[in-house]
Amino acid sequence: MKQLTTEEWTNVFKEAESLGVSFIMLAGGEPLLRWDVIEAAGQMKNILFPIFTNGTYMDDTTFAQLDKCRNLIPVLSIEGDKEITDNRRGAGVYDRLIAAMDGLHERNLLFGASITVTTENIREVTSPAFMEKLVSRGCKLVIYVEFVPVTEEAKHLAPSDAEREYLLTAMQALREAFPELVALAFPGDEKADEGCMAAGRGFFHINSHGGAEPCPFSPYSDVNVRDLGVRGALKSPLFLALQDKGILDDDHVGGCVLYEKRDLVERILAGESV
Repeated sequence: MKQLTTEEWTNVFKEAESLGVSFIMLAGGEPLLRWDVIEAAGQMKNILFPIFTNGTYMDDTTFAQLDKCRNLIPVLSIEGDKEITDNRRGAGVYDRLIAAMDGLHERNLLFGASITVTTENIREVTSPAFMEKLVSRGCKLVIYVEFVPVTEEAKHLAPSDAEREYLLTAMQALREAFPELVALAFPGDEKADEGCMAAGRGFFHINSHGGAEPCPFSPYSDVNVRDLGVRGALKSPLFLALQDKGILDDDHVGGCVLYEKRDLVERILAGESV
């Protein structure tokens, strides 16, 4: 199936705006490779678009677009210090990230950082020293994304319950030490909102081909916005079943209820009774 066109993404944004949506995250892959989508988002002045980017495609053209369209907020992916970041994202990426941050700061452009939290970097990325480096470069937002494995071989990288509690405690200390910084954890902060907000309870995910999914960590879809639009996607039988069964309210082990219960999600998608 082909990716959504510029016109189709524009229609998604306009319909979302008509429904009162004020916050749409653009992620990838690398969203800056779809410059047409970035330009379309820039026209939607009533919606904030955090753009989750690896930072390696930022140049003067990007800076000019961000300056013109202040509703576009770059969120740069960083994993810790130079060694940790380059080990995960490739040699030289850390230096390019820092150069991008400095370029944004010099132009007084708002930006944030996205950090995938694993068992290997959790102490580094929650340290005051690491946060001071980000804040000193003008970073105003930090989003901690807890690692969710997609293979058995990667399960050791997923934070344990104890480590997730450590993360939330460390975040509170960082908020107090850096009051100018907004710090969020996903999915950890959802517990304060009475459970998982996926499947249309608070948000849902649209993949590049238009499939409406409960969230990026649960890539299952039974409807497409190309056919039904945003309103139709919100009435997805899968979404409604997940809400009706109380699965999203469940107090579960681990960071992501839909990942932990992926077998159940697959049974619902297959039309089985659960």
